Amino acid sequence: MKWNLRLAAANRGIWKASQLQRMLAEHGLTISAGKMSGLWSGEPASIKLDDLNVICAVLNCGVEELLIPEADKVRKADDQQTAPAAAAASNAPMVTPRQRDGRSLPPP
Repeated sequence: MKWNLRLAAANRGIWKASQLQRMLAEHGLTISAGKMSGLWSGEPASIKLDDLNVICAVLNCGVEELLIPEADKVRKADDQQTAPAAAAASNAPMVTPRQRDGRSLPPP
């Protein structure tokens, strides 16, 4: 997913993170300067749904304007299955799990 907060804000005449931060605070969402910087200039690793709801309400937009899918970055299941085959082809020693005979006995 691509995080699109800055463009969504700019489309509404909000050009500074501090301006959006004040607007969010007016709606009950207090965000630290560090977190606001991450939301404004980067791609957050996570965001609470309640926070996302307030951001959408302040900007009068939908989630689809803030989060843009990037299908080309999604790996298919076939790509993930070829990784073990690639390791085998690189002459790396294969690791085979051994069956254990059971649990060890407690100390006497």
